[in-house]
Amino acid sequence: MPESPVPTHQARGLRAVLAVLFLIASTAAAAAPGRALLDGPWPDLDAAPAVQGLFVTFPSRSPFTPADMADPAAVTETTGRGTLFLPPGEAPARALPAVVLLHGSGGVLAARELTYGAQLARMGVAALVVDSFAARRELASGFVQRILEITETMLVADAYAALRHLASLPAVDPSRVALLGFSYGGMAAMYALNAGVAELMAPGGLRFAAHASFYGPCIARFQAPRTTGAPLLMLWGGEDELIDAARCDTVAQEFRSGGSRVQTRVYPGAVHQWDGPWGRRATGRLLTGCRFLVERDGTVRDENSGLAMTGSLLRKAMLAFCVEDRPYQIGRDDAVRAQSTRDLGRFLAGTIGG
Repeated sequence: MPESPVPTHQARGLRAVLAVLFLIASTAAAAAPGRALLDGPWPDLDAAPAVQGLFVTFPSRSPFTPADMADPAAVTETTGRGTLFLPPGEAPARALPAVVLLHGSGGVLAARELTYGAQLARMGVAALVVDSFAARRELASGFVQRILEITETMLVADAYAALRHLASLPAVDPSRVALLGFSYGGMAAMYALNAGVAELMAPGGLRFAAHASFYGPCIARFQAPRTTGAPLLMLWGGEDELIDAARCDTVAQEFRSGGSRVQTRVYPGAVHQWDGPWGRRATGRLLTGCRFLVERDGTVRDENSGLAMTGSLLRKAMLAFCVEDRPYQIGRDDAVRAQSTRDLGRFLAGTIGG
């Protein structure tokens, strides 16, 4: 039996309702950080309108080691500095996921941290690129001096300070903020996952929803391996001379035993800093033999010498025991960069995205 035709006025009303529903769905899809975007190729910034970064400051501190935070009043206060990238358009309250990015020992790079920040914003994710070196220019300006005076612990302090800053923004969801670090910053991103370190930095406070380390040397292990419970992604190159793969596998297993889901990904043939601005070249000095133990109270002890790191002179002595006087290779590899951002995108989509 044929269906009865819908009266004209009812048809018009139905079309109007469908049009409104379509508009709502389209607006939500445009504003939301869709999983497909994070999972797929990252946006080409040359083919899209520029996303402008905003200079921001926030209160932070400069602990030399995590143990210093046991008495925060004794730790020097610092004004944290960063570049904030926000997705285009207005976002509903507490709608945006976010990423805090920590630079490597060479500092913030336009081709790396600032590019990733703008790309994340294009995909609907707020991004805060932290510049820990710029915040502490009175401590050091040269490359070697920065590594001696501005420790990975200071980067961790800045990371938690940046998390608090993002949580103060009405559009950001503080429960969906990830921490991403490159090389030196990758070491800090792993430090920040330890539950004891996190509690020293932010007693009873916010925690990152996910952590990712791009070619971060696995120098530090933790006497108390309990983590915050957040997942961790570890990426490194198969030919990276700064990475001791066996030690990184051990560190990954200890994070798993401490309560985190850990993914590791190795890119065959890739060397250090595959997403930097330079082609293959030698730089720096090898520190693959360095071994630190972060004790329960936050003291950092050198496993080779038994020394406790209590200042830059002892840090210099500790590094003298383990740094080899030969350089390592870095080199941009666009194919690896594309794959690593896709792997990162999948990880973010499954932890803070969508």
